[in-house]
Amino acid sequence: MVDDQTRNRNEEQSSQNSGREPWRTTVLTLFPEMFPGQLGESLAGKALDERTWLMESVDIRKFTSDKHQTVDDTPFGGGPGMVMRPDVVDRALRGIGLDPEKTGGSDRPIIYLTPRGRPLDQAKVNELAMGAGIVVICGRYEGVDERVIKAWEMEEISLGDYILSGGEPAAAALIDACVRLLPGVMGSDDSPVEESFEGGLLEYPQFTKPRNWNCSGKELDVPEILLSGHHENIRAWRMEEAEKVTRVRRPDMWAKYAGPE
Repeated sequence: MVDDQTRNRNEEQSSQNSGREPWRTTVLTLFPEMFPGQLGESLAGKALDERTWLMESVDIRKFTSDKHQTVDDTPFGGGPGMVMRPDVVDRALRGIGLDPEKTGGSDRPIIYLTPRGRPLDQAKVNELAMGAGIVVICGRYEGVDERVIKAWEMEEISLGDYILSGGEPAAAALIDACVRLLPGVMGSDDSPVEESFEGGLLEYPQFTKPRNWNCSGKELDVPEILLSGHHENIRAWRMEEAEKVTRVRRPDMWAKYAGPE
């Protein structure tokens, strides 16, 4: 759900973005063939074809200095797994034209996807989508050497409290979340602002045809209020349902939305 202030802000942002340059994303990965992958389909794929956004996938292995194309090594201090070398990641970033001395003034933040990063939320997605684009580092093994993270002032982001085999699926999810907010990508201007997380609530239940549906002998009908044509009553019902589902499923979100008791 979204209030009038939030709706007006999004409409203003959309208007400001109407003449913008394509949103650019560069993915540094050990598996460049994974991109665009699913991002080449559906809404994101159409927007990619229309150059609403641009994607470049860069093979980190091309920036190694030995014949075996070694990108990782054992961790100092011991421990399982391997760590991606800072010199290789550094060369990859420089190879796409970036400079660590100018990272703070870059128009595209460098994002390292890691379980220890700050949790990704819709507010952060909105911020990234409003910018010029992003550079994404896809980690593998036990992660990336801490020194290159700090030297390049990378922004560490997590998609959740779980572990993936690599950063590529997380990168695809992050990029998709941003691309769908770009002007012209969604079919309706209201679509991005009336979804879960916008306005601080989960989305209300949705219904479509048939109006009356029988499932294993149970009659499951669309709520009558949605058929009434009374827009104010429908809006009030949706707000009530959004609040209800948020209280039950996301008490953390509800606490932020409702404020101190």
